[in-house]
Amino acid sequence: MPTEENIDRMCQDLRSQLYESYYLNFISAISRSKLEDIANAAIGANVVTQVAKVFDQYLNFITLEDDMFVLCNQNKELVSYRAINRPDITDTEMETIMDTIVDSLFCFFVTLGAIPIIRCSRGTAAEMVAVKLDKKLRENLRDARNSLFTGDTLGAGQFSFQRPLLVLVDRNIDLATPLHHTWTYQALVHDVLDFHLNRVNLEESAGMESSPAGARPKKKNKKSYDLTASDKFWQKHKGSPFPEVAESVQQELESYRAQEDEVKRLKSIMGIEGEDEGAISMLSDNTAKLTSAVSSLPELLEKKRLIDLHTNVATAVLEHIKTRKLDLYFEYEEKIMSKSTLDKSLLDMISDPDAGTPEDKMRLFLIYYISSAQAPSEVDLEQYKKALMDAGCNLAPLSYIKQWKAFTKMASAPTSYGNTTPKPLGLFSRVMNTGSQFVMEGVKNLVLKQQNLPVTRILDNLMEMKSNPETDDYRYFDPKMLRGSDSSIPRNKNPFQEAIVFVVGGGNYIEYQNLVDYIKGKQGKHVLYGCSELFNAMQFIKQLSQLGQK
Repeated sequence: MPTEENIDRMCQDLRSQLYESYYLNFISAISRSKLEDIANAAIGANVVTQVAKVFDQYLNFITLEDDMFVLCNQNKELVSYRAINRPDITDTEMETIMDTIVDSLFCFFVTLGAIPIIRCSRGTAAEMVAVKLDKKLRENLRDARNSLFTGDTLGAGQFSFQRPLLVLVDRNIDLATPLHHTWTYQALVHDVLDFHLNRVNLEESAGMESSPAGARPKKKNKKSYDLTASDKFWQKHKGSPFPEVAESVQQELESYRAQEDEVKRLKSIMGIEGEDEGAISMLSDNTAKLTSAVSSLPELLEKKRLIDLHTNVATAVLEHIKTRKLDLYFEYEEKIMSKSTLDKSLLDMISDPDAGTPEDKMRLFLIYYISSAQAPSEVDLEQYKKALMDAGCNLAPLSYIKQWKAFTKMASAPTSYGNTTPKPLGLFSRVMNTGSQFVMEGVKNLVLKQQNLPVTRILDNLMEMKSNPETDDYRYFDPKMLRGSDSSIPRNKNPFQEAIVFVVGGGNYIEYQNLVDYIKGKQGKHVLYGCSELFNAMQFIKQLSQLGQK
């Protein structure tokens, strides 16, 4: 990044004549003034001829999936929900935040090689981003000689027939979803485990250790697993309900056990002891020299590695589900958000000492408060607050949500979350077998029904050109038009085939998965999901708490 600190370090290296040649690559465009600083340092050190190349790479974003990206995480706090919604934020600070987001989005579209049609809601941070991005794209197109959107750009072929739609939405249109207890594998891993940039970190208890002073707990071992595109199990099941994942892991394990004798025989032939990964990795290189029987060993061992990985990850998730009764929270919240009949009072859920952590209870109550058309009466609210405090909850997030609800339009028109609820299929059957890795007793086998969350519904309206009060007043920007227009009436009447949804103020895997499920039913259409930061419910609650303490 062309930050002051990095530029100073480069200038220092030039003055010290550390290298024979210099190739300078910036993930975001460097300003003229900073470029002049580097040039002056090079001239002063007499190393101008050694500066071979200077590149603006326009890579100021992180791609987490083929269809998901997030802004670079060095500036996560700068562009967080809390930063954008601070009551004491100055105009200058807000401009800086918006410029940071726009810079990353500009890099994204340069890499994509496409100029989008931009739609956004009015009177929000998303509108500020839209105005600035439209201006930045327009200025770049106007400079024909140096435009980044002409000629052979990296992604030029992807959107060759129709330009993509960029839908900019503000996090404030839906604060319930980021707090929601989820039920799909990837979103659960992100919610309950330490999952960051596709790597999950687990702590494994090493049991007890004897010492002269008696037994004491051993230090916990930490293990990291990368959940990547090459992991076939992850790719197939990351969007599946957790019970399905547990069953699939068990089936894979049983399938492998059936082949275990063959693995032992092959390892014996090859002279491999135990889990000698060095020797195992060499097998693939020598496959041509091996018999067809032996050549299957690397594949079997890779299968075993993935089974062990997902057994460990899924077991860690299951532990949270069982100790915190997350299946009950998920089911109850779905009923609240879909306005279904509740089979247990909210006060009973909050007061149950065996169900959930204080944070789980606060998440549940905030979802109820946000989703209610009318706020509870002062008497009821005091009852809820007492129950929450007795459960050990910090009430600061509620203070902020009360202010938010008072000032937002959604106070009179709460967000609709559809009218379907998860369907319980009773308790588990196959995964209850003797010897199963997953003791699922008492955990509900809830099956999800597809329902569009607010972000998905907004996308559907705009992508399919539907008339809907929710999106009819969304602003329309076309950076390719010579003169900017404030019109909300789109000039293009045809439905879009490609779209990018970007959430200003932070996103989550629940929304991402909802969009993935939505687009599966739309043949030939493609949607990308992006956000200014990716947070789980715990991280979001922390930001709400900080805002509530202001």
